[in-house]
Amino acid sequence: MCDDLGYGDVQCLNPENGKIKTPHIDKLASEGMIFTDAHSGSSVCTPTRYGLLTGRYSWRTRLQAGVVQGFAPCLIAPDRLTIAGLLKKNGYATAIIGKWHLDFQYQDPKTGKILAKGKYKRAPIGATIPDGPVHRGFDYFHGNHHAGHMDTIIENDRVIERLDEIHNLPRLTEKSVEYIQKRAKTTDQPFFLYVPLGSPHTPIVPTKEWQGKSGLGDYGDFVMQTDATVGAISSAIERHGFAGNTLVIFTSDNGCSKAAGIPQLRAQGHQVSAHYRGSKADSWDGGHRVPFIVRWPGTVEAGSESDQLITLVDVFATASEITGLEAPTMGEDSVSFLPALSGKPIKSSRKGVIHHSISGHFGYRQGKWKLILARGSGGWSSPNEKTSKGASEAQLYNMEKDPGEKTNLYNERPEIANRLLAILTTDIERGRSTDGPIAKNDLAKIRIWKSGRDGTLKKPSK
Repeated sequence: MCDDLGYGDVQCLNPENGKIKTPHIDKLASEGMIFTDAHSGSSVCTPTRYGLLTGRYSWRTRLQAGVVQGFAPCLIAPDRLTIAGLLKKNGYATAIIGKWHLDFQYQDPKTGKILAKGKYKRAPIGATIPDGPVHRGFDYFHGNHHAGHMDTIIENDRVIERLDEIHNLPRLTEKSVEYIQKRAKTTDQPFFLYVPLGSPHTPIVPTKEWQGKSGLGDYGDFVMQTDATVGAISSAIERHGFAGNTLVIFTSDNGCSKAAGIPQLRAQGHQVSAHYRGSKADSWDGGHRVPFIVRWPGTVEAGSESDQLITLVDVFATASEITGLEAPTMGEDSVSFLPALSGKPIKSSRKGVIHHSISGHFGYRQGKWKLILARGSGGWSSPNEKTSKGASEAQLYNMEKDPGEKTNLYNERPEIANRLLAILTTDIERGRSTDGPIAKNDLAKIRIWKSGRDGTLKKPSK
């Protein structure tokens, strides 16, 4: 899983307006299936990671907007099963190499005292972690907490060194390849390797070898270097005889960030979100429609495509179905997309997919219709809530006819807007969006409208 890689940054997904070469990702796509309507659980980092690992939307937790910063209790509750824990119960070795970004605490190894965030700019080397990845289903962890602390390297439950940010991507590449090599040498035990890269998120730091390669500046160079990491991992899987029986998923946690220099890239002919509106943090599709490529020889037809609507929250239920290990009380929002991998319709008790922006604005997608409970982007793009005075209180788009979200039909089709709002409200209040026993959100009350509405179902004004 890349960090801040836009849908249009993958050349095979954006052949006309994608100017960055991504040969290794393109090769993966040619050997597997492209999902053209896949979405991250949020348009920013932390909530997407929570949803991927738990099969539950992150806004059901204390995190109602934004991202976490570290030096705090883990966002994933100790008793919540993760995809790693699920697979571990089924005999898998489990590892995460990369960015966690779901909070954990640091302890003084001698006293056991929790280190306060305000006292430390960085966690000291030797500090231990009582609630990190190895306490949430993973056997092995090598990486960092988030981009701001990318220079603080952790292995398992201990801070081990400082590493300049420019060396982070090469290190994650090296460790991922090394892990695959070790699995080949040790046992026949199946493994789950989760590689949440920190690139091409800021700091945008391509190494000297890659500087100038794209002709589009540092961001293009960094995307190309990230693509090379995908190639190195794919090669390791093939080299060690795992290619034939390994499911590989490539994706991103949200859309491209404004830090990439989107206007400059556009001026050079590169559209980071392809023909979709917006970018990272937004409710528009550029914020959360992500590359999603699956290779699984013998199950997935090479060079195939699926236009079925899925979300990264669905990886949990898919892993559950593949392994035959059920988690009936967990993964409240997750639906298996396993049927889609062989070209069949996804069977879902979920009526649609819930979107969420950096500011906590909700959206709902069902079939061709998409509702956004915000006047503007809900994120960083303009117009946002502050600059969209006089606009409708919400937005409704026909994504089949209007994938660029240019024509707001909220006032023209109130019956559709109200129907989607009713489903969204039910999905939020039931604590789950799939069939099953009513579950509890971590908060007693979640605000559905973030821009002044009281949450009651009303007909949009004409």
